[in-house]
Amino acid sequence: MMIRYWQPFRELENLRRQMDHVFDELTAQSSNASSAVWTPAVELIDAGDNLIFKAQLPGVVVKDIDLQVTRDAISLSGERQQHQYDGSNYLHSEFRYGQFQRVINLPVAVQNDKVQADYHDGILTLTLPKVEEVRNRVVKINLGELSSSTSSQALEASVN
Repeated sequence: MMIRYWQPFRELENLRRQMDHVFDELTAQSSNASSAVWTPAVELIDAGDNLIFKAQLPGVVVKDIDLQVTRDAISLSGERQQHQYDGSNYLHSEFRYGQFQRVINLPVAVQNDKVQADYHDGILTLTLPKVEEVRNRVVKINLGELSSSTSSQALEASVN
């Protein structure tokens, strides 16, 4: 039988994240194409000892990106500039331009002083190492040190 402890603060935090996600989707759907505000798509992946954060920032120049990482959140802001063509009028455009800002709460604490960043083909990738306390540690137990009589007695006791 597994004992599970109720952790109300963790459940409230999960509820808050889900509500933030719902409101982010609603604001993205309700904004029209002519709006000056756009929101880049992001994804967060748990890769064992690291979190991998990716953001789609097509057409954004690196100098126009402001990135701040704390132990428990990522703040991403910047601006995608609209290119002006001399003597040309836009006949149709569905691109979104302007300023953007996202704050993404992290599910676990990270070592914000050891973050690695890469920006290639409009994709910003951050490798965020988790703090030591939250990493899954595997400990090998050496059962060879137990004598055969001790181990059989322990097995019998656990069966009864």
